[in-house]
Parts: sequence; C-alpha cells; structure tokens
Amino acid sequence: MGNLSKYIPVLHWLPNYNKEDLSGDLIAGFTVAVMLIPQGMAYAMLAGLPPEIGLYSSILPLMVYALFGTSRQLAVGPVAMVSLLVASGIRDLGQFDVPTYIAYAVMLSMMIGLIQFAMGAFRLGFLVNFLSHPVISGFTSAAAIIIGLSQLKHLLGVNLKRSHHLHEIIIQASSRIGETKLLTFAIGLGGILLILALKRWAPKVPSALVAVAISTLLVYFFRLDKMGVAIVKDVPGGSIPLQVPSLDMGVMQKLIPTALAISLVGFMESIAVAKNFATKNRYKVDANQELIGLGLANIMGAFAKAYPVTGGFSRTAVNAQAGARTGLASLITAVLIGITLFFLTGLFYFLPKAILASIIFVAVFGLIDFQEVKHLWQVKKVDAIVLLVTFVITLFVGIKQGIGVGVVLSLVMIIYRSTQPHTTELGCLEDTHVYRNPKHFPEVEMHPNTLIMRMDASLYFANTSFFKDRVDELLADAEERDIKHFILDASSINDVDSAGVTALEEVRRELEDMGIDMYIASAKGPVREVFKNAHFEEHLPAENFTLTIDEAVSVALGKA
Repeated sequence: MGNLSKYIPVLHWLPNYNKEDLSGDLIAGFTVAVMLIPQGMAYAMLAGLPPEIGLYSSILPLMVYALFGTSRQLAVGPVAMVSLLVASGIRDLGQFDVPTYIAYAVMLSMMIGLIQFAMGAFRLGFLVNFLSHPVISGFTSAAAIIIGLSQLKHLLGVNLKRSHHLHEIIIQASSRIGETKLLTFAIGLGGILLILALKRWAPKVPSALVAVAISTLLVYFFRLDKMGVAIVKDVPGGSIPLQVPSLDMGVMQKLIPTALAISLVGFMESIAVAKNFATKNRYKVDANQELIGLGLANIMGAFAKAYPVTGGFSRTAVNAQAGARTGLASLITAVLIGITLFFLTGLFYFLPKAILASIIFVAVFGLIDFQEVKHLWQVKKVDAIVLLVTFVITLFVGIKQGIGVGVVLSLVMIIYRSTQPHTTELGCLEDTHVYRNPKHFPEVEMHPNTLIMRMDASLYFANTSFFKDRVDELLADAEERDIKHFILDASSINDVDSAGVTALEEVRRELEDMGIDMYIASAKGPVREVFKNAHFEEHLPAENFTLTIDEAVSVALGKA
C-alpha cells in the first residue's frame, strides 16, 4: 500500500483522514463551488465555448485530480490563461461550427492530458524551470491584458471580431465605440464595481455569485433581454455527457504547438500555486506526480466533454482560506457542481453575458504586474528587458509566439550565463585568511608575484574559450607584478568535462612556457575524480593541489 499510495495519493490521505478536517473541507468545497460555477461558465465563453462546457470541465477533472494529485489545497478547473490559449489555438485552424469547435477543444484536452501524464511518468517536471520568472511575469501580464480586452464585445454589447493582438482589439473597439449598448455597458461596469467592492469590504462573500444573482434577477423582472441585453439562455443540464472523444490525427498534428504551450503554462501555473500553499501548510508536493494528476484529470475530462483544466491562483487561495485540508474539498466541489448541472441550470437562463465578462475582467486584473518591471530594472536590467520583450511579443504578435520567445529567451539566458560566467582575481583581507574580490573589497592585499583567480561556474565545453581568455586578461592586467604563481580557486567549480580538463592542460602548458607555476585550490571531490581519470594530476606536483587558497599561497611562496 505504501508504494501504491505514492502514485495514488488518495490511498495515503483517505485511510488516515482526520474527522477534525471535515468541517474545513465541507466549507471550502461549498465556497469554491459557489465561485467556480459562474467562473467556469465565464471561462468557457472566453475559450469560445458554450457556458455549459465550463460546468462539464468542473466535475470529473476535479474528482480525478483529488485522487491523484499531491496538493491538499489546489483547486483545479477552467482558468483564464488556458481558456485564452484554447481559443487562440483552435481559431488559428479556421472557422468552425459549434459542435466541431467543441470537439477540437475536447481533443485538445486529451492531447494535453497525454503530454502531461507522459512528462510526469518520465520525471520531466524539471522542464518547467526553463521558463524564467521574468518570462512568466511578462507573459502573464500581457495575456491578462489580452484576456481582459477580449471581453469588450460583451461589456460594450458590440459584436467585435475575435483577436488576440492588442492593436487589433483597440482599433476595432475604437472604431465601433459609438455602437455601444449603454444598458449592457452599465450592467457590465456595475458588475465590475460590485465584485471589486465586495472583494475589498466583504472578502468572504462570494462576489461573483452575488453579481450573477443580482444581474439575473434584474434581467428577469425588468425583461432587459427585450431591450438588447445579451443573456446566456438555455444551459443544457440533466447529466454529464459521457462520450469517447473523437481523435483526428490531422487536426491533432496542427494542435501540437498549442497542446505543448498549454501543457507547460498550465503546469507552471498549477505547480507555482501548489508549492506556495504546500510551504505555508508544511507539506511537500511532488512535481512529477502533479503532472500525472493533471494529465489524468485532462484525459478523463475529455470523456466528459470537458476542455483543458489546471490549478487556478484565485480559487486555490479561496480554497485554502476557507479551510481545505485534503482532496475531499475538491470532491465536494465537484459533487455540488454536479447537482447544479443536474437540477439548477435553468436558473442561469437570464444571466447577462456582460456579467460573465465582468467576472473575467476582475479575475485577470490582478495578474497584471507593472511593478515587477520597475523592481527587475533596479535589481537586474537584463531580466527586465527579457520581461518587456516577452510582454510586447505576447501583446502584438501572439500568445503562443510570446510563450515560444519566452522559452527561447530563458534558454539563451541560461546558455549565456554558463558560457560567460563570473570570474575574478582575489586578494587577501588584512590579518585574515579570507580571500575576496577587490572590486567589492578594495582593502584586500595582492600577494607578490601571485595571481589568484576564481571562476563561479562548472568548466565545460561551452565556456572553455572564455576561461582561457580570462586567464590571459588577468595575467596581462597583472603584468607589472611579475607573476610567478597562478592559483585557481576551484571552490565554485562543481563539475568539469573532458573539454574543461583539456583547457586546464592548455593553460598549464602556457603558464609553464611563461615560467609560471600553476596551483589548484579547494577542488571538490567529483572534480578531483575527473582530474584523476583524465591523468591531469600527473602533470602537476601533488603539493600543487591544495585544500585551501591559503595553503596554495604558502606552497607557492615557499617555492619562491
């Protein structure tokens, strides 16, 4: 059972369930259900799908994740970012009738599930680390703006063409601003203000549900739908439409870029919030098991006419604050949404679409983080530039292109930093055995005829040329000191490959030709093992390999 519970976490927490946690799970399950019902419908519309698809996506996927996920608080379901990516990916294939569009969204869910499950099974959760924080921040802020503006057609009551480019949305909306239906706009704006007010002054009140209830009643009693206010109308209910998803290999091939993008972005959003609340509640989440849990949730969701889901920031926060302690909270949420689907969908007939748009608008508003640009500019300008490039590409070129450029930029930064590592000459602080960078400690003293260099990276094929050039530069800068001893502080070198050993041998020979002895200090065990296997140690006296810089200095000065 122990090994099995590692892959099916419910077998661990359910048999050991603490009855004291039941009240918290019940309250959290109910609270998230109240929040997810209007959100799920709104996000489905954002994805270009009928509202009921959002409800289908909020039942079986939640149950599956509760059984296979490791987070106790993560609230899985439709989210704004994934919804926008679904719309962008399917729209790129052309215009389709509603049943075909739904079939493609369900097919996408199956593809994403298979990708995430495979990534988890092959322990590839680390791949998300290639999306750096500046890239994530830039992409998220830009996508939030696109998501918010994409709802203008519902807020203004004007039939705008769908676009995921900022300039196209603004130009189109500006040209048709005179066609705004004032009553629709008033309802949408009122919904935004009401939700924001409740979030600020009554945060425990389900603001989205209150807005849905009030607006629906207003439309019903005053028949505002007869005055041009667009409403949801019939929401099919009664049962979950279980079916075998259709798989078209030709379409699936075209959807691969979108599926990969959603798999990474969805997991990134999910694991970030899962780790955050796991830390707060003092337990650990397994990134690879999370991939398996999300993958199975999307795979099984495809059999229930669901579109892609992942863990959401806002709902997870609400889930945790409401007292969720185990996956039972998600099971309760799913059951309550199922009851709503079976018996209560008729209540949403008069729900104005402008209110669903206002729910999305408020939800994504908090994702826009302009302060991060200012912060990164002060801390590391290169990171700020990466953020801005990702932000601009996402806004004006496209969502998937923004992700692609972000991944490339992240990889470029990793490669650049490893091929151009920090190196410095070291000097000794007076009356100590401590060696520091003279740029930060101007008071350090340089030993006569001795050059001490530190390299803060592994020495491998990509940075060997840089390493040799830096040795030459430091020797040239210290030419007037008549250097006779070169000490490499290897304390920050965690690994050396064959090219690195070759580079060290070339440096040793060049130094020897110049009449300079070479010493290596503080090399780690694995690095010394590589030296031994490559026979590099045979080219230097044993005393030239030292445990500390100070010992190397003593040996060098003793030979002088």
